[in-house]
Amino acid sequence: MISSLKHTFIITTVFFLNIELYICTCAQAEYEINGTCCHMCPPGSHVFRYCTEINNTTCKPCFGLTFMDEPNSFPRCISCKPCDAGQGLRIKTACTRTSDTVCEPLEGFYCTDEYSGSCRYAVEHTKCSPGQYIKQKGTALKDAECAECADGTYSNGSLQICKPHSQCEDFGLTEITKGTNSLDAECRKKRPVALIAGVSLVIVIVLAGLLIAIVRMRRKCQLRGNMSAPRFDLPEGGIVCHVMIVQ
Repeated sequence: MISSLKHTFIITTVFFLNIELYICTCAQAEYEINGTCCHMCPPGSHVFRYCTEINNTTCKPCFGLTFMDEPNSFPRCISCKPCDAGQGLRIKTACTRTSDTVCEPLEGFYCTDEYSGSCRYAVEHTKCSPGQYIKQKGTALKDAECAECADGTYSNGSLQICKPHSQCEDFGLTEITKGTNSLDAECRKKRPVALIAGVSLVIVIVLAGLLIAIVRMRRKCQLRGNMSAPRFDLPEGGIVCHVMIVQ
């Protein structure tokens, strides 16, 4: 008998608790304050005055760099997130009253910390060194990959494929500097043999002509050596010549 009464009491208590919970539970787009269910403010706004038994909630739009992306009962909107260039970020989508700022990596950077479709931190792509080529270009989500150039090829670090060294002989040129893994071979035009021979011949002819002229002048001076005339001695090693003065 006592057990039956206890069972009935428990059932009755649970029943009334369920009724009370049902009565006090607010709808999905409502919030409870002081036992009253109030309408939430829509996205893009916040609560300016809470509701009472006779007045509904008063909402106010978000302003400045603030937003609210869902129905709420908050007294203020949320501050928009900045995209700091010092963290390798720029704005992809500007903040609005109903959505936060979406950040993306700067050009030449990739994201290392992403949350909810927005990048929170980015670092610069790895730069390949001279003698390396870019095996895989960097993206907004992935770093660049570098690889070494093979023998006989070169790259300054900015190429996506190493270039073969120039073969100077193929272009009729002479190699003056051998190529390395970071620099191409250096070529120059071959000096024409005929031109070199021609210049040399001209020099020989000019020198021979000067020598002949000097010999002839010496002989003329010797022929006049027995004539009475003032004598002028040229500097040592020069030509001694007698000059006759006609009065």
